[in-house]
Amino acid sequence: MKIFIDTADIDEIKEACSWGVIDGATTNPSLIRRAVERRGGKVSMEEYIRQILEVVPGPVSLEVTATDVQGMVRQARILNEKFGRYGEVVVKIPVNPSLDFAGSNDFDGLKAIRVLENEGIATNATLIMTPEQALLAAKAGATYASPFAGRIDDYIRSRLGLKPKIDFQKGDYFDSDLLLKIGENRIYKIINEKNGSLQSLYMDEDVRNLRSLVYDNGVYSGVDLLAKVLRIYRNYGFKTEIIASSIRNARQVREVAELGVHIATLPFHVIKQMVRHPKTVEGMRIFTADTVPSYKKIFE
Repeated sequence: MKIFIDTADIDEIKEACSWGVIDGATTNPSLIRRAVERRGGKVSMEEYIRQILEVVPGPVSLEVTATDVQGMVRQARILNEKFGRYGEVVVKIPVNPSLDFAGSNDFDGLKAIRVLENEGIATNATLIMTPEQALLAAKAGATYASPFAGRIDDYIRSRLGLKPKIDFQKGDYFDSDLLLKIGENRIYKIINEKNGSLQSLYMDEDVRNLRSLVYDNGVYSGVDLLAKVLRIYRNYGFKTEIIASSIRNARQVREVAELGVHIATLPFHVIKQMVRHPKTVEGMRIFTADTVPSYKKIFE
């Protein structure tokens, strides 16, 4: 699995790249703006983006801000022309750029992806929340598709009535297996109490409401979303690579790696979590305290 760093902080990018495990980066305009502002006007946004591309040893996703097909294609061409000489530019295009639930421009992102890919400009279909959206992104020819695992976890928890920053924090692990077991037990309890016919239980409002809380249209976690997308892509041999995005903690990284996703884009602090364990620290203390003096002389 390739690892991208999900940040626009050049200091974080440089340090992470020095570890020898970074294959690319993903950014967004807000992250870049904040990073530039922290430098007090000492560098322009264009210069800052150039620095990122020069440091990262692989693809760097840069995002458009337009929401119509013509605007997205125009901005993508500008990004590719301005920064393509400094590194490997990938243009982030929202899979659906509509600002309301039934927008007239629902398919403009897919249209833009098709145009750009035909021109040889690599694209990253972003804001993917369903396997269906990922399927369409691959059909449009996207170079990469980015399902947002952490946001789906947050969405399901919120549907259950859990409050962000109160009942769970952004980096908390979402134990979807536990939720499924609790949900199944509750459903079995309702079924046993009602003891109705198969038809009546299937149509029962309480059973259906409980099941809909546990699942988001058949998806029960961000990792499950990625598993479903991966299965679809493998079924049909799509060349689009999956970027596991909105990753919140090291355990989630391991779970998407077990699935076999192509890439995970990770915040700086999550990459640091991955290398740490208390028993490793304990082992190092024991090993260094127990070093044989005669062995040390080998290195002198």
